[in-house]
Amino acid sequence: MSEKSRLDEIRDELKNLDISPTIFARKEIHELPDILSSDERIVYLVEGRNKLNNHHIILVATERRLIFVDKEFMYGLKVEDFSYSKISSIQYEKEFLLASIDIQVTDDIVEIDGVGKYHAELFCEKVRDFMSRRETHFQGKVEPSVLDQLEQLGRLKEAGVLSEEEFLEQKKKLMEKL
Repeated sequence: MSEKSRLDEIRDELKNLDISPTIFARKEIHELPDILSSDERIVYLVEGRNKLNNHHIILVATERRLIFVDKEFMYGLKVEDFSYSKISSIQYEKEFLLASIDIQVTDDIVEIDGVGKYHAELFCEKVRDFMSRRETHFQGKVEPSVLDQLEQLGRLKEAGVLSEEEFLEQKKKLMEKL
């Protein structure tokens, strides 16, 4: 897949999410095809200003991670990504016309201001949703991969727990999942 078509996919994702980035986010949006994996989908995106250096940035929430993208002409590209399991809190504070977002990641706080009030609230809701999904995922039983299951099946056959016929039947079912 070419970079152009991936960029078009990203633009379509944003349009479907009813997100219309400003012209100030254009540089960061153009970097996303190189940052996101080909099957990674955007859940929500906000733009604002990094409180540390006052650069215009975007924050991208995907189904896998939270990504901070800062592309400045003189400073180059800065990308930081955070696993939802590493985020301990996310909050927003509404100001007169805009809002700010504070994200607690391990021992660091990422602060973004100049975010639209509605977008800040929705972004935080989406991130909290993924944070809670990760918690329940880690608390629940994680299903072994198909390859792990095939290895276990082989061990059961070798131990005499499964007959050759039972082994082949179960192996066929697992191979269909690949």
